[in-house]
Amino acid sequence: MELIHNYTIVYYLFIVVFSILITSFAIPSILHVARFRHLYDDLGHFRKTHDHGIPRLGGVAIFVGFTITSLLFCMTDKSLPINYLLTGCIMIFAMGLKDDLSGVHSSTKFLIQLIVCAILVVLGNIRLTSMYGVFGIYELTYFPSIGISILIILVIVNTFNLIDGIDGLAATTGVIANLAFGGLFIYIHQYELAAVSLAMAGAIIGFLRFNLTPAKIFMGDTGSLLIGLISAVMALKFMEAGRVANGKLPEIYCVPALTFAILIGPIFDTARVFIIRIASGVSPFTADRNHIHHRMLKLGFNHLQTTLILTSINIASIAMVLLFKNYGNSILIVLIIAVSLVFNWMITFFIRSKERESLALRNLFV
Repeated sequence: MELIHNYTIVYYLFIVVFSILITSFAIPSILHVARFRHLYDDLGHFRKTHDHGIPRLGGVAIFVGFTITSLLFCMTDKSLPINYLLTGCIMIFAMGLKDDLSGVHSSTKFLIQLIVCAILVVLGNIRLTSMYGVFGIYELTYFPSIGISILIILVIVNTFNLIDGIDGLAATTGVIANLAFGGLFIYIHQYELAAVSLAMAGAIIGFLRFNLTPAKIFMGDTGSLLIGLISAVMALKFMEAGRVANGKLPEIYCVPALTFAILIGPIFDTARVFIIRIASGVSPFTADRNHIHHRMLKLGFNHLQTTLILTSINIASIAMVLLFKNYGNSILIVLIIAVSLVFNWMITFFIRSKERESLALRNLFV
């Protein structure tokens, strides 16, 4: 038994390392092509935080690393319809690549994302069927399950796209999410799902070494949408793998809260900016520099410091759920939101104090 366990660890380490190597070897070639063809990021946009052109095709390497590793080493099993998953990945990749090179209209992006979600949820049956009693909701019937699952995938895909505003943040968040899901899948004996999560984590790690400050390449929409898609699918499969069935408690009962904690960074930031934009009477899809990472840059933190702080909060949220897992999902979710709100409140306090050149208590409120 111990020998089998050791082989399993080596197998998963090999998946991560292989995926890292594929991505790492692909990026220098992508950089060469991008420089030769002058495929650089748009410096004229007001949201850009760099003063020189940087290629934004890193998502191509992530896609290549993840896809090759998944096809070669991930086990085929009914727990994950890999054919539908890779179909969705290819569609997202193609749309993201066109967007990175020449742009895609927002309505077209939404339509393609919706089709991908329908393929995964309806044909692939990757959907949520239980809410574990969160806020009084237990089992979901078919059509509410379809609707909620499509919404979850759409939201998570786009939240990763929205946090990709500074060096390393979306990539590091993607690594944390997929390593966490991979470890949890191993814990609950869902080995096929663990292999997919770890293949994605490895692909992102291979890219990350080129994306940390000073960044040599960006992941672009190709990368952020793909990471969001895999993270969303893994989130749904994790919640389903640990669902309440036949009156028996799953091995990890705080599954919804734990999933929420793993993805709290992109979810909270997106929800916050959308609420502020709507309250201000503008479209929630209007671009601005009001994301949490932009606000931290305003305080004087650099890209690496901001990424480390935000990902540390992410890890702390996961640890908090595991530490207080007996308190129940609803309480834990409220607690995670409360911690995120307090953190955001403190950023607001320090921004006001910096602008007013006064560290006064009133800056907490007005």
